[in-house]
Amino acid sequence: MDITTMRIVATVASMACFIGICWWAYLYRSKDSFDEAANLPFEQD
Repeated sequence: MDITTMRIVATVASMACFIGICWWAYLYRSKDSFDEAANLPFEQD
């Protein structure tokens, strides 16, 4: 395995991780927890 092949594998793995994170962030079931986290600075003790 030469350096070019390793670079290709790293690029494809990074792209897959990026797409996976974007997919996870836009899931409907995550919306409630993201909304709750977004409102944390505005809550008062």
